[in-house]
Amino acid sequence: MRQVPAAWRGALVLGIAGLVRGGAACAALPPALARWLNPDTAPFIPVPEIDVDPNSGTTLGLIPTWLVTNSKAQITKIIAPDVIHNPFFGWGVHGRIFAYPSKNTQWSVVASVEQRVESQFDYEFQTGLLRDSRWSFDASVVYDRNGTPRFYGIGNNSPIIDETNYTKQQKYIETTLGWNFTQVWQLAWTMRVREVAIQPGTLAKFASIQTRFAGLLGIGANHEILNRIEISRDTRNDLTIPTRGGAYVLFGGVAASHGAVNDSLYSVVGFDGRQFWPLNRRTTLAAHVALRYMPGEENVPFWSLSSIGGDRSVLGEEQPLRGYGAGRFYGRNSFSASVEYRRRVLSLNAMATHIEIELTPFIDLGEVFANPRTLPFTHLHHVFGLGFRGIAPPFVVGYVDVGVGSEGPAVFTGINYPF
Repeated sequence: MRQVPAAWRGALVLGIAGLVRGGAACAALPPALARWLNPDTAPFIPVPEIDVDPNSGTTLGLIPTWLVTNSKAQITKIIAPDVIHNPFFGWGVHGRIFAYPSKNTQWSVVASVEQRVESQFDYEFQTGLLRDSRWSFDASVVYDRNGTPRFYGIGNNSPIIDETNYTKQQKYIETTLGWNFTQVWQLAWTMRVREVAIQPGTLAKFASIQTRFAGLLGIGANHEILNRIEISRDTRNDLTIPTRGGAYVLFGGVAASHGAVNDSLYSVVGFDGRQFWPLNRRTTLAAHVALRYMPGEENVPFWSLSSIGGDRSVLGEEQPLRGYGAGRFYGRNSFSASVEYRRRVLSLNAMATHIEIELTPFIDLGEVFANPRTLPFTHLHHVFGLGFRGIAPPFVVGYVDVGVGSEGPAVFTGINYPF
């Protein structure tokens, strides 16, 4: 199943924590104003939004946030519309609902539109998360028009001077059906039917992809059908906020791509593993490694190649490198590894729920490479960084991650851990 979109801001949870810490100061304000700024009395939480991304720039806005909790003070639903302004695309509005009816089932709906170029609709549904029944099922229905992607060429040393911009419009349906032959072991089948249109860029400061990479496979309208088989072993003690155990996945699949430029049938195989060690009651050491190979067919759309960059790990697809924007490096094969030292430093109460603040130094390593016989860790890019996380157990993690690579610093925000 696709990971949570970057548009789901980590400012949501971190902003709640900031408001709680400032609650005492409300006593010095006029009563009418104090009521709106105190999380215990406000009809909703007015969370300021500051979203910084290497590709999309700085987005400013306000998120009026409603939290629904159960009798155990656990968040069961988040309703979070917002109004934003981005220097590239103007004013915009979002609507978001995140629902956590149980540990076994979750769903969400996100819709947005901006003055220029960008719009989105994303529905996600997951059930059977605990694997305590015979079947698990995930489904996604997505439409996304994004004007911020960058392309620098193919290869592990693609120079920053070749930076181009393009508009990516995609719509797809993706489903995963998992057979749980034990609570630990699962065999799953993923199918995705996707239409991708790579259109000229709209950012004035950057060359459009067609001007610098004419003839690149994948430009224009393309259709793709992916079928992938995954076998996994999962011993994590929690799916959202794990502190011990591990999850390991072997996968392999084939995809048929049909477009105006080329038709191709290509294969994908790889491994994804993550492990968590509790060092003490408040500290967890987390590690992630991912390896992806694309043997066979050479005519592959560039957006289906292996890639590293950005802040998200997506099973069988792009992998994080948090000192660079999403898709910074493209190649046939990729290797990625991350280590995080997750330390909880503060506990707070707000809106009938409990929030903990976590500091996380991290290291990301990664590379792309063309020859499958190449050792996958000989020319690694390195990123060192620090993460700030707001955690509302058992379902919500918001993060701000600051990473520094060879091209300077990058800042990311989002919901859920990066891996």
